[in-house]
Amino acid sequence: MEPKHEFGKGVFETIDFEKQKQKNVKKVFKIISLLIAISFIAFLWYDSKASGNEKGDKTEKLGKVKSNKQSNDQLPVSGAISIVKKWDMPSALIEISGITYMEENRFATVQDELGKIFIYNTQKDAVEKEITFGADGDYEGLAMVNNTIWVLRADGMLFEVSDAMTEKLSVKEYKTHLTVKHNVEGLCYDQAKNRLLLAIKDGEPGGKSYKGIYGFDLATKKMQLEPVYKINLDDKIFASLSSKKKKGVEMMPSGIAIHPETQEIYITDGRNAGLLIMNADGTLKKLYGLDKKEFNQPEGITFKPNGEMLISNEGSKEPGNILNVTISE
Repeated sequence: MEPKHEFGKGVFETIDFEKQKQKNVKKVFKIISLLIAISFIAFLWYDSKASGNEKGDKTEKLGKVKSNKQSNDQLPVSGAISIVKKWDMPSALIEISGITYMEENRFATVQDELGKIFIYNTQKDAVEKEITFGADGDYEGLAMVNNTIWVLRADGMLFEVSDAMTEKLSVKEYKTHLTVKHNVEGLCYDQAKNRLLLAIKDGEPGGKSYKGIYGFDLATKKMQLEPVYKINLDDKIFASLSSKKKKGVEMMPSGIAIHPETQEIYITDGRNAGLLIMNADGTLKKLYGLDKKEFNQPEGITFKPNGEMLISNEGSKEPGNILNVTISE
């Protein structure tokens, strides 16, 4: 009988071992499931927190700036602003930003994703040429100087695209002291002083009481460290804006151009949908509110030699566009 007893004991021990093994497997499975659940919840939390910054963070090295929320406040719409003509842009230019006059019916534009210059013909109502000059990035402004097109990236980097319309195209890059934190968007050619003007949109290195416009000397290819003009944010011209606004957002320059006849400086504000005019000496002259139904997000501005003004607007549900604009007062 003893052998039978030993055999039965081994069977029960085997059964107990298998039961314990199953219990252990279940415990491990529960622990793994719990860890997966915790990881998933943590991922959702992080994703919701970072979603507003994701695009800017991925491309910050190429000058991509994370977009800011549109302000709920808006300048009073001015009845002095009239639209003479409108050109809807193709889908490739829904995020049209800078614009510069080249010659009659022909303008150079960029959009804030691609390292391309788009040559747009307003008579043909079409893009007639695309010029690749760099990697993808947040390109905001353009300026035409003779046969050279200068392009501004939001991190303050300048691109000199020489002989842009020919097969001899060449590109040089110039780093400035401005960075992605300043979000540099406005660029134009100051022919009288042989320089480029760069207008920053966000953080001003010198403080929150003004927004600086900086000069890039085309002879030395150097940027001046101090602004050549200052937009005084304490000026009474901004009194129509809500007092609830945080300091520094009274004016968010997105484009800049010099009137060929008066030498006044025109600056678009993409955030507040505004148009600021400065006298040639830098004092503030007039601030116009633009109708956001027509000017969804004014990003660029340029003039024809006869003083005709054109403003480029980024699209959203509607296409981006270029508007021929007049001021009646």
